[in-house]
Amino acid sequence: MMNRRAFLGTSAATFLAQGLQGRTLKSRIASMLGLAIPAEHKIKAVGLQLYTVRDAMKSDFEGTIAKVAQIGYKEVEFAGYFDHSPKDVNALLKKNGLTAPSCHVPYASVENKWEQQIEAAHTIGHKFIVCPWIDPKQRLEPDGIKRAADLFQNAGEVSLKAGIQFAYHNHTFEFQPSEALGSKIPYDVLLATDPKYVKMELDLCWITVAGKDPIEYFNKYPGRFPLVHVKDMKKLPKSPSD
Repeated sequence: MMNRRAFLGTSAATFLAQGLQGRTLKSRIASMLGLAIPAEHKIKAVGLQLYTVRDAMKSDFEGTIAKVAQIGYKEVEFAGYFDHSPKDVNALLKKNGLTAPSCHVPYASVENKWEQQIEAAHTIGHKFIVCPWIDPKQRLEPDGIKRAADLFQNAGEVSLKAGIQFAYHNHTFEFQPSEALGSKIPYDVLLATDPKYVKMELDLCWITVAGKDPIEYFNKYPGRFPLVHVKDMKKLPKSPSD
């Protein structure tokens, strides 16, 4: 497991690799960190994951969206609409000059309410629908991860026909060898799905906490990661399932 310094170094490397800094600054920091920076990785836009301000969203949905826009963000990623209709969410985004290219939805929504979620995505303007979690009980079942992979594959086929891309967001457990999989890495099973239908939203913090190098995954699976999450962490979690 990497410490805070290693995480910051890897995150800085990824930012640099994705072109968020100027060429001169990129070279200087890369030299300081002793890193080789692949030039092909770039982030085109930076937005805010609204799960970050979920408590504020619960108490003041409209006001929080407005404040996010006032800070200067142009894009947001939803993690729940807090009983607001897709039509109202779309209107609120337009009012504040925002777009929401992606959203997080529960596994149960992918499994049981997929058509409704796709319809909501069209109304709001999402281009990606992301599942961020697989229940721990399911992970322990011999076919649990495989069932999740099959569900994601099927969901991705349906959503892509409707012009929406499915993606999966990781935590740390996906990179821990699983007894249920015969010590295989769950993430490898998920990556065995068709890349056309199942993309990945790579959380750079969680993969680093798990002791893996995100750039290695970028290079091994080109085009598989249209979205990433970036965050810092003051204290490492005790459980690999966090």
